[in-house]
Amino acid sequence: MCAEFKIWSDFEGRFPAKYTCDGENQSPPLQWSGAAECRSYALIVEDPDAPGGTFIHWVLYNIPAKVDRLPPNLPKTPELHGFGVQGVNDFDNLGYDGPCPPRGHGDHRYYFRLYALKEETNYPPRLTAERLKESIKGLVISQTEFIAKYSRK
Repeated sequence: MCAEFKIWSDFEGRFPAKYTCDGENQSPPLQWSGAAECRSYALIVEDPDAPGGTFIHWVLYNIPAKVDRLPPNLPKTPELHGFGVQGVNDFDNLGYDGPCPPRGHGDHRYYFRLYALKEETNYPPRLTAERLKESIKGLVISQTEFIAKYSRK
């Protein structure tokens, strides 16, 4: 079992602009710990406060068990050698697209959900979050999340 599984980034609570559509739209650095017994990971970043319902910003999976961090500014390529493969977000793009809530809509919460899986996975690139969630049912040992907020005036 994965004890005290947790995920975090180098910013607390609020997104720096460089990780959003108002900046460089870079993927943020992430780190995690406490999942030594796990065989692989999957990551989904979503905004439940979007006007049209939950909006997916990043889908990353087939993350090897030995990985415990992601560097910033990962490329928008199907395969991230050593870090897994990327799915399609709700902007219909591959990889990460940062927060870009409607102006004046107030704070949006962005959930970084990391799933620890009991098996290595080898899914093809370009899965949607929905398809990934269906695929990992029954494989999730533990999950953890952290939340960051962002708004635009």
